[in-house]
Amino acid sequence: MRGLASCGEGLHRGRTVSGWPLFAPTMKIAMTSPLSRDAIRTAAMRIAGYVRRTPVLHVDSAFGHGGPVSLKLEFLQHAGSFKARGAFNTLLSAGDLRAGVAAASGGNHGAAVALAARRLGLPTRIFVPETSSPAKVAVIRAQGAEVVIGGARYADAQEACDRYVAETGALEVHPFSAEPTMAGQGTVALEWEEDGPALDTVLVAVGGGGLISGIASWWTGRVKVIGVEPEGSRALQAALKAGGPVDVDVASVAADSLGARNVGPLVHAICRETVSDVVLVTDEAIRAAQAELWRDWRIAVEPGGAAALAALLSGAYRPELGERIGVLLCGANVDLGTLAM
Repeated sequence: MRGLASCGEGLHRGRTVSGWPLFAPTMKIAMTSPLSRDAIRTAAMRIAGYVRRTPVLHVDSAFGHGGPVSLKLEFLQHAGSFKARGAFNTLLSAGDLRAGVAAASGGNHGAAVALAARRLGLPTRIFVPETSSPAKVAVIRAQGAEVVIGGARYADAQEACDRYVAETGALEVHPFSAEPTMAGQGTVALEWEEDGPALDTVLVAVGGGGLISGIASWWTGRVKVIGVEPEGSRALQAALKAGGPVDVDVASVAADSLGARNVGPLVHAICRETVSDVVLVTDEAIRAAQAELWRDWRIAVEPGGAAALAALLSGAYRPELGERIGVLLCGANVDLGTLAM
């Protein structure tokens, strides 16, 4: 990644499970992003009153780390995930929406778009694959959207959505590869910085990359941002290693939220400049993080919502002594029966 090529001296090298270099926060990394902090500030003002300002839980020592850990409880967001931020920012900044709104989704994005469209009085059609979680489909329907289920893969839902948009002129809200979406998601970091303690490093789960693009754009050059992907769904890591977006196979317990096959050129352009590292976690580590959050903290999150914590618990990311760690818990749309212990 370009940002790591000229980090300068004074950085302590460690290792991650992925084998990529890990840098302790003894020196800030000078990086830039195509997505400006002003765009994120504007998004925050635009969506204020439509989204929740989610709380931050700070603990002095937890999750196997001897230093402080700050949890951003974004799973408490409307519709159960951070995606409400990008959805509201997109719709509130759009023009003529009389033809309605459409989106393809594995679940959380569709729920967020349906919520935003309902609040703004817009008709909505959400296209989901057959593999979508019933719990997430139920959330979409509860928001009043028309749900179209079809195809075995997310790509099938996307193709159906594209046809509908071409026929009707409805606005398609992309789940990650669009600047209004990214700017909306970046407001998570703005809030976190205002409400929480100072951080050296934040761990962020990655699906299509819209969330980490916004967060890393806000903190670029000031806080180290680490992406966390399942071993079976590593579109961002593959793009950064290849020097451009590439298709990957997807097979993970978190595929319905972290299952993008390709991050696209915009996400790649931002993340190659702003993301310090990407680490991989196993499905077993994700499940273990889910279980620990429920058992010890009574926090119920979906697999994708637990992935960032899995990196800390499993050792995929190994912080330095005293490193101030932030972990984003980003999604709550889980079948509670899977958490019974």
